[in-house]
Amino acid sequence: MICTLGDLLVDVIVRAPAQLAAGADTPAETRLASGGQAANVAAWAVELGEEARFVGKVGDDAAGQLARSLLERRGVEVLGPAVEGGNGVVVALVGPDGERTMATDRGVAPDLRPDELDGAWFEGSRWLHLSGYSLLAEPIAEAAVAAARLAREGGAGVSVDLSSWSAIRSYGPGRFREQLEKLGPDVVFANEPEWELVGAAYALAETAVLKRGSRGVVVHGPDGSEEHPAVGGRDVVDTTGAGDALAAGFIVGGIELGLEAAARCIGQLGAVPS
Repeated sequence: MICTLGDLLVDVIVRAPAQLAAGADTPAETRLASGGQAANVAAWAVELGEEARFVGKVGDDAAGQLARSLLERRGVEVLGPAVEGGNGVVVALVGPDGERTMATDRGVAPDLRPDELDGAWFEGSRWLHLSGYSLLAEPIAEAAVAAARLAREGGAGVSVDLSSWSAIRSYGPGRFREQLEKLGPDVVFANEPEWELVGAAYALAETAVLKRGSRGVVVHGPDGSEEHPAVGGRDVVDTTGAGDALAAGFIVGGIELGLEAAARCIGQLGAVPS
């Protein structure tokens, strides 16, 4: 059982073959799916053969009901309070080269409190994966630390994806690093800008996975560092969620499975398995 904690959002993905025409119509391909980094990791874990459970706060509006339904249809158990308020929505604009720009509304997700957690949610889990976004706001940051403690009491490992260099920069890199040190993860996932902002993430965990896009990854571990090339053979359609697929694969079956999942992800539209 893989458990994740963070945001469950509605993803609205828009892929335009050319530059959007200001003040006019632009033909586009669209997709609606569950989203949020922690939810994406749970969805990929199920796709890769593992049972998965998502923990987070969800709004009781139409967006929240849709996000929950879409994730549950993928076989993910969704746990956590459903509260009055607007659920989060992300609009992802995907360019012809597969790069994406996102407009994010997290809704009620950051309001998850430690006293709303149930220890039973983490029982039977061999791993707890946390979104870095869960460390960038209160009270969900306190809930993330409390969840890590509950998971470890049951023998689970803890991983965190640093998530967003721009959000870390706004929050304060030093302050964010303090949150990571408080969490004490076993595995850290980071891309190169995030890695630089927190001052080399390998010092924060026993294992650190540095994501370098088309140049593959570097895994820093107790016995040294190993480079692994990206899995090729697929055209890049959309890079959204590739890091989430990588994290799920790594947790479920190691770096090779993670790279294969990431390659599958960039060959489709959207962050969850198509």
